[in-house]
Amino acid sequence: MNRQILIESTIEKISQLPDLKIKEVNDFADFLLTKIDDKIIQEGIQSLISDSKSFAYLKDEEDLYTVDDLKESYQ
Repeated sequence: MNRQILIESTIEKISQLPDLKIKEVNDFADFLLTKIDDKIIQEGIQSLISDSKSFAYLKDEEDLYTVDDLKESYQ
């Protein structure tokens, strides 16, 4: 089933619903769109962070402390 046929079928079914159920379908569609938008934003932020050179200096930084520097060790 292609997209246009699916949309038309959904619209036909929605038009047969009572008003309260149409509002529920609308609210659910809003929820799905918000979820998609949130995922797009999250992926964009992850991409920005991974491409950023802001913390690149931390990769080349030598370790200042070792396990031998601990005064107490808990297990």
